[in-house]
Amino acid sequence: MSDLGPDLGPDLGPDLGPEHDRRDFLGYGRNPPDIIWPGGARVAVSIVVNVEEGAELSIGDGDERNEGVYEVADEVEGVPDLCMESHFAYGTRAGYWRIADVLDDAGVPATFSTCARAALRSPWLIKDAIQRGHEISCHGWRWETHAGMDVETERAVIHRTHRTLSEIAGTPPLGWHTRSCSTPATRRLLAEHGGFLYDSNAYDDDLPYVEAIGGHDHVVLPYAFDTNDMRFGPGGHFVHGEDFARYCLAAFDRLAREGEHAPRMMSVGLHLRIIGRPARIGGLEMLLSGLAERGTAWTAPRAAIAAHWRTALGLPSWEPKINPA
Repeated sequence: MSDLGPDLGPDLGPDLGPEHDRRDFLGYGRNPPDIIWPGGARVAVSIVVNVEEGAELSIGDGDERNEGVYEVADEVEGVPDLCMESHFAYGTRAGYWRIADVLDDAGVPATFSTCARAALRSPWLIKDAIQRGHEISCHGWRWETHAGMDVETERAVIHRTHRTLSEIAGTPPLGWHTRSCSTPATRRLLAEHGGFLYDSNAYDDDLPYVEAIGGHDHVVLPYAFDTNDMRFGPGGHFVHGEDFARYCLAAFDRLAREGEHAPRMMSVGLHLRIIGRPARIGGLEMLLSGLAERGTAWTAPRAAIAAHWRTALGLPSWEPKINPA
């Protein structure tokens, strides 16, 4: 018997330890980089607006199944789900304008994380967001997980998504975020593509970090599901717009206190069809007003945060070098 208890045999798998673990459970630990955000801000705040409307799975659009999650969890099988399609269409028809106007009024630039199929169906939205000074980044071709996707298919999806958004926006996207689950190959494929400064396929830190992938220094900007309007959905426990604002501001206040001694970053996730509802949009107004009153936030698109992090670490300037598919 060892100090850890009886020997239970070989079926428990290999021993794991920091020296040969494929996962990093420490991160920066107690030694985060000594990096100062612009203007001496304590927290870099990234507002991410997810554009998924028209990219959700829909039998009516020739997809293999219908999306099953919105205000309720109810997947219609085998036939087109016109109800679900209508819920999503609310985001572009009504929600976008409210969100865009609130961001304008607050003078806050955001990152519009966009599915390429959604952009193809609402190119006016992408052009309007660009005109207002926002960043366009990649959120996949369809609004779908990549879990189980083979490498060649995923490579094609990445190239097609980047190319389509570049053509519609008039400027190439620099970031990528897969819906919920990427594959073990995703980050390598992004580096191989050559057009991505960063990805957000992680939820494991309150700071950016850099990974060496295929000879490239690739920036990872972790995302978050708690400071996110998705919690207005089934089981999410946000009801009033104030719930969202109070929660996000509580997160910011804690990070700002920590930011007196070390840099911190906060991601806020929004969706056109969710926070864009009349009873919820006030929560975004409250959040942005609260951040302005505190005066210790640098609100910036994700590409700007990633570029600042690289520069502050002394890494060479990053330039896209897109490789053919």
